[in-house]
Amino acid sequence: MWEVYKKGFKAYLQLEKSLSDNSVQAYLHDLEKFTQYLDLYGFKKSPQDILLKDLEQFVKWVSELGMTPSSQARIISGLRSFYKYCLLEEVSKRDPTALLEAPKLKRSLPDVLSFQEIESIISKIETGTPEGARNKAIIETLYSCGLRVSELVNLKISCLYMEIGFIRVIGKGDKERLIPIGSAAIKYINLYKNNVRVHVPVIPGNEDILFLNRRGRKLSRVMIFIIIKDLAKQAGITKNISPHTFRHSFATHLVEGGADLRAVQEMLGHESITTTEIYTHLDREYLRKTLEQFHPGFQK
Repeated sequence: MWEVYKKGFKAYLQLEKSLSDNSVQAYLHDLEKFTQYLDLYGFKKSPQDILLKDLEQFVKWVSELGMTPSSQARIISGLRSFYKYCLLEEVSKRDPTALLEAPKLKRSLPDVLSFQEIESIISKIETGTPEGARNKAIIETLYSCGLRVSELVNLKISCLYMEIGFIRVIGKGDKERLIPIGSAAIKYINLYKNNVRVHVPVIPGNEDILFLNRRGRKLSRVMIFIIIKDLAKQAGITKNISPHTFRHSFATHLVEGGADLRAVQEMLGHESITTTEIYTHLDREYLRKTLEQFHPGFQK
């Protein structure tokens, strides 16, 4: 009986919430877990019959299965979204998730590279090769603009506004934003585009994609990870490095430099300011270390 509601929920997420296919599938997957639980224990209940205690028992069940607090919180978020849909469509007259408590999450601070470490990684790129010229442009763009890896691999030539120092990025939920781009990134993008990319035989459908592999196709996300891991290893950096590390570093360095949090939010494409606020925690840690190093009261 839940299949009809799942189809309606899927349409709601796609059309009204404008979520990406990956996000839609994640929400549906979480709802599927709940209906599997109902089937497993023989609960013949429709959405309007579900009570708070049913949901609490379900959360306890997934916890006992060994699911992490962050995964539990994500499932609860999915159920809350489902009941928003149910209220809108009058499938249910009440929301049983209203008093459902999510597990307390400890927000972990991501690894961040110092400016010197980023310079060290960039210095390991062999710019004399076509791949090296491309990779230098990639790393400079990642750090200069704080892009997600998916935004980087999908970056289009038609979205480069170099004359005014901006690029247009299509982020989560197909939301567009304009991001300032640094002079170093502009320089190396132009070098790659004008001297390397022009010699690559482009596969149809990839004509507007900026960064291509040697066969003329869009780079995969995995390839960006491999490039970065290899460069970090060459630079002797043992931190857990990924493309997202450059995004974290971009944001942290901005906040440490005194940038307005809402400006950083806009550049990162965060929907909620609370997502951006993780970087203020990093900034406080930076201030604490500065005090310990330079304030006489901390050196006793």
